[in-house]
Amino acid sequence: MFLADKWDDYILIDACGGEKLEYWGKYLLRRPDPLAAWSPRSEKALWNKTDATYHRSPSGGGSWEYFNKKIPDRWQIRYRDLTFNVRPTGFKHTGLFPEQAVNWDWFSELIKSASRPIRVLNLFAYTGGATAAALAAGAQVVHVDASKGMVTWAKENVTSSGLADKPVRYIVDDAKKFVLREQRRSRVYDAVIMDPPSYGRGPSGEVWKIENELYPLVSECVKLLSDKPLFFLINSYTTGLSAQVLTNILTMTAAKKFGGKTEAEEIGLPMKSNGLVLPCGISGRWTGV
Repeated sequence: MFLADKWDDYILIDACGGEKLEYWGKYLLRRPDPLAAWSPRSEKALWNKTDATYHRSPSGGGSWEYFNKKIPDRWQIRYRDLTFNVRPTGFKHTGLFPEQAVNWDWFSELIKSASRPIRVLNLFAYTGGATAAALAAGAQVVHVDASKGMVTWAKENVTSSGLADKPVRYIVDDAKKFVLREQRRSRVYDAVIMDPPSYGRGPSGEVWKIENELYPLVSECVKLLSDKPLFFLINSYTTGLSAQVLTNILTMTAAKKFGGKTEAEEIGLPMKSNGLVLPCGISGRWTGV
């Protein structure tokens, strides 16, 4: 398992019964998590002392219940030299997936040790955690997401991390359409990061289903790789999509063309209360020669 265990400002206190209890900086949040399929609870007293709790609605969606009236609309947390703006959203998320820090550390070391300029394409780039990490490591980044609001949030995170003057382009677009246009422009990249949703729609109503679209998209992205590509990272939170699926896709695309090494594992967060690990999706990694 790829374990994100280097956080200071984020702490997963406990997880059980379909929920998780987390410190985001000094604020304690309680959120649903279907992968926490066990019991009993540890740290029982803390479960009822949250600053905010997210409640699912039987009809879909949900909402936050606030117990600390002084909790701000948004606040900042840090990871190493990066600063992120987080806030509770209507979809239970906070704008950051802390388990991804293990991937930030992995590709940051690759970028730093490359001893050459590295150009990164970040697709489905969300609020820019990976973008900020790659910029901090010295890469140039093209950040692509279909949501204008998420791209704006990413700009804020990059600025908060003191990286606003670094070489980054922000694109609001459908990922596949952008990749095909980059091919026509003869643009190349040394690395690709993607965090595709299970299901989604592009800005013009394009339908995305990961089981149908992932392999074709990865195949097109490989065509954008330079003669000496550094890495390819795929993250997935889709239930039922195994690590072996990502291994197979990267083996049949990037590794087939360039050789190199392919691996895929669950990513996870350690629980402070009992030393167990909460699984948080899977990551597939390909590294060039």
